[in-house]
Amino acid sequence: MHLHDLWFILIAVLWTGYFFLEGFDFGIGILTRTLARDTSERRVLINTIGPVWDGNEVWLLTAGGATFAAFPDWYATLFSGFYIPLLVILVCLIVRGVAFEYRAKRTEERWQRNWELAVFWTSLVPAFLWGVAFANIVHGVDIDRQKNYVGTFWDLLSPYAILGGLTTLVLFTFHGAVFAALKTVGDIRDRARAQALLLGLGTAVLALAFLIWTQADSGNGWSLAAMIVAVLALLGALAANQAGREGWAFALSGATVAAATAMLFLALFPDVMPSTLDPAFSLTVTNASSSPYTLKVMTVVAVVFTPIVLLYQAWTYWVFRRRIGVQHIPATVQH
Repeated sequence: MHLHDLWFILIAVLWTGYFFLEGFDFGIGILTRTLARDTSERRVLINTIGPVWDGNEVWLLTAGGATFAAFPDWYATLFSGFYIPLLVILVCLIVRGVAFEYRAKRTEERWQRNWELAVFWTSLVPAFLWGVAFANIVHGVDIDRQKNYVGTFWDLLSPYAILGGLTTLVLFTFHGAVFAALKTVGDIRDRARAQALLLGLGTAVLALAFLIWTQADSGNGWSLAAMIVAVLALLGALAANQAGREGWAFALSGATVAAATAMLFLALFPDVMPSTLDPAFSLTVTNASSSPYTLKVMTVVAVVFTPIVLLYQAWTYWVFRRRIGVQHIPATVQH
């Protein structure tokens, strides 16, 4: 295997990890308005991800950095052509982090309500835009001979891309509802399971339509296998949720996210950004990659530090594994 192929796989793994972790993270943020009934319950939901949300976002930084180093032409075309949606995502992530930190700094109802609204919107918008972005990456965009995106912002909002955005939005919210059921106690836990059922059914409809469209447009045998795994995992997550097996439900909803993301990358390979103007203008793992020496150094660094990061993050989740409920929220932040 060539190093540029290996780094395509590693970048796919990084994005899969990001969507797995940040997916339920975004879902929890959305559920603060659709599941929680009052300030205390919103605080419970926020506390389920309080110790881990910033660690989840590290996967995005690593994926972006790895893309920049391993495939500089891909990074340049992607971040210049998708400048507006990626800037919106970046602003949302910044405001979202501030909202988590500042929401409980004052006890005034208006202060807390405004920051809670910020958490909701800055979770919903990126969850939608990531689907739009990756749908465009897989389907292809207007790239010219100089490897520049020559389309407009509105060209990115095709029916296929919007369907991709709706799919990730509902899928991440479903993933978050399953996580909420796993991490809470009491009435909110029961309502999270009930909402997970509805969200899972919605996900099944949207995801099936999007994945079938993707397979018909640019799929292959490997992407078809990943699609089947994603569908089976989603059905298993719904069944486990109904049976009250919340650990299994979360593992399977995560497997759905992972398999769906893997399908997109499998359908994309060996391209990294196909051109809709001329296939000869497409960016591939070969013509967009860094030098062999750069990839070799990156591989050594990844082999050394990746296990350390994974062990540390796994330890964090283990330490904060207990369920919480409204009874664990101090009275001073229930106002």
